[in-house]
Amino acid sequence: MNAELVDAITRIVLDKMKDRIDEEEPQGMVRVWEHRVGSPPSRESAPDTAIPDRPDDILEELQTRLGIEDAHDITALSELARKTPARIGVGRAGLRPKTEAWLKFRLDHAAAVDAVYGEVSTELLSSLDLFAVQTQVSDKEEYIRRPDLGRRLSAEAIQIISKRCAHEPKVQIIVSDGLSSQAIEQNGEDVLLSLQQSLTSLGIDYGTSFYIQKGRVAVMDDVGEVLRPEVVVLLIGERPGLLSAESLSAYLCYKPGKGTIEADRMVVSNIHSGGIPPVEAGAYLGDVVARMLKFQASGISLVQKEAAVRHAGAD
Repeated sequence: MNAELVDAITRIVLDKMKDRIDEEEPQGMVRVWEHRVGSPPSRESAPDTAIPDRPDDILEELQTRLGIEDAHDITALSELARKTPARIGVGRAGLRPKTEAWLKFRLDHAAAVDAVYGEVSTELLSSLDLFAVQTQVSDKEEYIRRPDLGRRLSAEAIQIISKRCAHEPKVQIIVSDGLSSQAIEQNGEDVLLSLQQSLTSLGIDYGTSFYIQKGRVAVMDDVGEVLRPEVVVLLIGERPGLLSAESLSAYLCYKPGKGTIEADRMVVSNIHSGGIPPVEAGAYLGDVVARMLKFQASGISLVQKEAAVRHAGAD
């Protein structure tokens, strides 16, 4: 694709995006937030990514931050840059990215690799009073190649949790590095403590929390078979991307075990400083657990039961 064609496509896209910006506020992330957490974050608490208002300042900011020297529509591009962390307007040298943009890409890629191959510190686990057990995975290379082994507890892990954990609790909380140790390092403490406090305030007992090294989401089924809790909450590191290598997900399921299907699980994802704030996510998870216990369901079944109640109330 030659440079003239690239410029033409870029101008068309920018024109269309400018029209959409003029027509409506981009409320997509806020709507997702309201669906998952209940209320959007205040603009005062959001990261300061605003572009200065004066045209000269905007141009200077774009040139230094985005690598754009001669934007076709600087106003539209500045609005896009202000409202997304995506790699837009990075500029180019010929057909290649500029050096600064390329180095930033390599840095983010390295952070993602470190997140996958890193380990959660024993100091953090100790401070959170979490003992550690293993799945059937022997090392990170096998973890990546054999997802099925990360879904099963080792024989030793089953023995340990059988002895050390309370059986048949209302809620069993599990923490696992998954595909990002940094997700646990950066967000695990806030989410876990906030969730525990939320459950306590709601009068919901929770069992003995513990850590599973090299776990996958479906490992909660093995835990369900061993401990027989009503609800399992798994806090696990997400697959890292080039915008965030420390994003955490919370998977929830009502009475997981053999035969559990993915439609039975629920997830609150994108928990990190640039997404859903960890403390607020933990508090929200307590409310979700309360709904699951009330309706004795999770996933699609919970949605259907809650919809039936609303429909009955409307009648």
